Amino acid sequence: MNIVIAEDDPIAQELLRESLLADGHHVEVADNGEEALELIERGQARVLISDWEMPRMTGPELCRRIRASALSRYVFIILLTGRNARADLVEGLRAGADDFLTKPFDPLELSVRLGVAERITSLETRDLMIFGMAKLAESRDRDTGAHLERVRLYCHILAEHLASQERFAGAPFNVDREFVRLIFATSPLHDIGKVGIPDAILLKSDRLMPAEFEVMKSHTLIGAQTLDAALREFPEAKFLHMARDIALGHHEKWDGSGYPRGLSGDAIPLSARIVAVADVYDALRSARVYKESQTHAKARETIVAGSGRHFDPDIVGAFLATEERIEAIANRLADAAEETLRLAA
Repeated sequence: MNIVIAEDDPIAQELLRESLLADGHHVEVADNGEEALELIERGQARVLISDWEMPRMTGPELCRRIRASALSRYVFIILLTGRNARADLVEGLRAGADDFLTKPFDPLELSVRLGVAERITSLETRDLMIFGMAKLAESRDRDTGAHLERVRLYCHILAEHLASQERFAGAPFNVDREFVRLIFATSPLHDIGKVGIPDAILLKSDRLMPAEFEVMKSHTLIGAQTLDAALREFPEAKFLHMARDIALGHHEKWDGSGYPRGLSGDAIPLSARIVAVADVYDALRSARVYKESQTHAKARETIVAGSGRHFDPDIVGAFLATEERIEAIANRLADAAEETLRLAA
């Protein structure tokens, strides 16, 4: 993370700096509050560690100035202080501090508190970016909104089931609660690349011709390139790595016959393999101008038939283990396109 230290004591300043650098953070140092505020306003710091007592501007005053500024990002503020009276804590919190660290600081405690800061700041970045990108994709295709909501719920159910299996709970899969949260959050970005597909192809009401389908297939690469650009701006945002894997890999197939890279088996990221099942199931259950929706039983047949060819057999197993919940969501969130088609008829 990008961290600013505001500390006028050179010894404490250097101890903080060395501890943060050892943990892999990017660190800028200020000798007083005014200098720290300048660093934050012109830089990309996500965390401020500030002494309480400093010349020219106290820690609480620095907190107030940051909270009153027009920053486009949230800065997590940790006040470093020897004060522990209730009135001081209240003053710090009212000024806008998020956390406190007692002098002399413990490096392990500092690392733990920065972990909290990272979770909070990454949630802000993640939610804003996902919302904006998903809305962008939705604006291009009237059917996308309901599709994204269903797919993210299917993915959550499938990942939750895998997390309950001992084999997936440990390495190399590490399907834990964080993985389940991330795939729920990022799966709506699987088709973000469709923003780069021409309307004549994306919005075509009939089946695509072979040349048109080749253009449509490029949405996987466009999506990955878009998310790679975001990763360059937010390299610490772990959710973007999963989103990129999903956008690029959700049309890969277990036997290597998919696109865009022809990956097979475990070379396909697990998150993309989960989205592949959810995405195809939803496509089968959804009506379009050129096709009717399929029943759950018929869609189930297709998913099972694709096990070991199109789909990871373990994900198909998770689908079968949770199909009642998945079917309930499909029925409850029936595609709005069916009503649109009836009105247009």
